Amino acid sequence: MTLATSSAASPTAAPAPSDAAPASVAAPPFGRLLPQDEFEERIRQIGAERYHSLHPFHKLLHGGKCNHGQVQAWVLNRYCYQSHIPLKDAALLSRMEDLELRREWRKRIEDHDGREGNEGGIERWLVLAEGVGLDRAYVVSGAGMLPATRFAVEAYVRFVREKSLLEAIASSLTELFAPKIHKERIAGLLEHYDFANERTIAYFKRRLDEAPKDVKFGLGYVLREARTREQQEQVLAAVRFKTDVLWAQLDALYHAYVAPGHIPPGAFVPEGMVPVTELDL
Repeated sequence: MTLATSSAASPTAAPAPSDAAPASVAAPPFGRLLPQDEFEERIRQIGAERYHSLHPFHKLLHGGKCNHGQVQAWVLNRYCYQSHIPLKDAALLSRMEDLELRREWRKRIEDHDGREGNEGGIERWLVLAEGVGLDRAYVVSGAGMLPATRFAVEAYVRFVREKSLLEAIASSLTELFAPKIHKERIAGLLEHYDFANERTIAYFKRRLDEAPKDVKFGLGYVLREARTREQQEQVLAAVRFKTDVLWAQLDALYHAYVAPGHIPPGAFVPEGMVPVTELDL
């Protein structure tokens, strides 16, 4: 009697490992990688929905509805942001190991700090500050800035220091939306305010040339280096964070100098303005 082989012993025997059905693979938690054009469109959509050009304070400013003290408060507090941009970029530069990347990014520091033949964005902003009647030394000291302004700006610098290089660079992409607001600001200031002239608005005119060059490089880097959907989502979150930083500064200005007019202790008080106290609220 011939014995059956083991391979035929049972019709219900488990298949050999090589024939086993593959284990199911979980879908990536962030979904598919976005095509570059769709990814860029999502970046731009953040600006369309969240950029600070939409803030009520800017609507007042560009429409000529801010009084002189409110304009001074805006110029003073915005200096805190302007003066920290080179610090932010220096922190970012120190993390770049690629020589060509450092060379490209170094230009941003020079654009603000200045170099031979270019007084720099910070100096142009101080000219604006003097044009609206603020003392240069007082502005540079930071003594009258709103606490919320300082907190927002410091949060931005800390973000760039602590997040990935990709996220840090992505946070600069709000420059995509800047040319439009600069054009609105130039037109609005010249039309409505006596202090506005070619010298005092030089900062904004210069940025019409500088910002597109900066953002072309930054956008190209982000589109190229965000190679997973997770990284793409990190980029989008970084851009949203930056719009929050800009919006928060205007929220603080509006609360202190428009309505309800509650100026924090130690902050700048425009001439003739009576701060709202806690008892008045």
